Amino acid sequence: MKSISFQSTSRGSSGQVSASSTEVGTVALDSPARLPQRGASRLEKWLLRRLLDAIGRPAVAAVLWTGEEIFPTGQPDPTSTVEPIRFRLSDRATLWRILFDPFFQFPDAYCDGRLQVEGDLETLMGHVAQSAARAPQATALLTYVAKLLHWGGRNTLSGSQKHIQHHYDIGNDFYRLWLCENLLYTCAYFEELTASLEQAQCAKMDHVCRKLELRPGETVIEAGCGWGGFAIHMAKHYGVRVRAYNISREQVAEARRRAQTEGLSDRVEFVLDDWRNITGSCDVFVSIGMLEHVGTPNYRCLGDVIDRCLSANGRGLIHTIGRNRRQPLDAWIERRIFPGAYPPSLGQMSAIFERREFSVLDVENIRLHYAETLRHWLARYEQSIETVRGMYDERFVRMWRMYLAGSVAAFEFGSLQLFQVLFARPMRNNLPLTRSHEYAHLFEGDPSGTNGQERPPFEPVTWGQR
Repeated sequence: MKSISFQSTSRGSSGQVSASSTEVGTVALDSPARLPQRGASRLEKWLLRRLLDAIGRPAVAAVLWTGEEIFPTGQPDPTSTVEPIRFRLSDRATLWRILFDPFFQFPDAYCDGRLQVEGDLETLMGHVAQSAARAPQATALLTYVAKLLHWGGRNTLSGSQKHIQHHYDIGNDFYRLWLCENLLYTCAYFEELTASLEQAQCAKMDHVCRKLELRPGETVIEAGCGWGGFAIHMAKHYGVRVRAYNISREQVAEARRRAQTEGLSDRVEFVLDDWRNITGSCDVFVSIGMLEHVGTPNYRCLGDVIDRCLSANGRGLIHTIGRNRRQPLDAWIERRIFPGAYPPSLGQMSAIFERREFSVLDVENIRLHYAETLRHWLARYEQSIETVRGMYDERFVRMWRMYLAGSVAAFEFGSLQLFQVLFARPMRNNLPLTRSHEYAHLFEGDPSGTNGQERPPFEPVTWGQR
């Protein structure tokens, strides 16, 4: 019996979001007694160094099973204030798997306990993401290699059902451990750096509602409603009627229960069905966090569905993870966490709008808000780690830690984006002159922000102040 220790993974956020960096558990590996392994050959060490160089020379060190450390060329830099994060490989087989398929085998080795991180996993993933941005060609090549070796499924009607069950039907109790009280599993919106996760998620919902200019009595169709938090919020606070679609049985059951508890069952209808089967008409179409699961071959079909149900003066908003340019999702995330997922570029999203001549009114990218959201989720996940361990197994614990920590890095260093695209029918002319309706609430006690005086200069808080 061999015990492999590991450490928790959430780093601090200016004292706001943190989780313990102490040891939180062990992975027990049962294997027959083996003779001591010989050291790595010159070729193996050269290949490992070349791999680290190819992905931009991150501030990391690979520790071999013999204890020997392999750094990228020129590392460690004695003038640098950044301390390299070390990861330890348990055996030669793990090394060769990573050499041939690094972007998939590295996280898999961590999940299996064949790779240990000595320090903070989020920091290590941040170092790798930052360096990969300096080496786009090699990063793209290795991403495509992983994609070819681990091809995902298609988003047909049956395929989408299977993919959603894989991720969302693993148990509502699991998600309650680390999501906000409304079970919102999408990017929050932090109007203040000190905002709690609950405050930021409510701010996100209100931000979307203000963009859509919701009015009492209007009808809304929501495609992909999660556990129903946004649909309930729209009905409760904006007086609209909502028909929300989802193919996750567990989520729909929970959403219906919550609507009944809130006394909103007559104003919110949760439909267990695929977005392709949406019926009826609406003033507003909204989709928060579903497009990633649609697949680009289906974008024109989605545009047709919106056109079929949206009123002559209607408008809509799509909130989605995206990319600056078209490229596949990380193969490990797709295979282990989100089967069938794909974050589109804005160019690819245009297939939804162009065919039916929808006018794009506004595009906002709030990727750093998602990095902060993920830090909150990761910290809460770590706080509940013993409960998660009791519910599942050690591999599951490490797999979700890797997913959350890696996602923080992806949004922090710009390999993933978060787009909110507002659109409308081309002849909708009763548009606001400015965007003041989206931000007037930030001027306390005075919706106009003037107090009868000239508007003071507005100095927004920036992420650089975090």
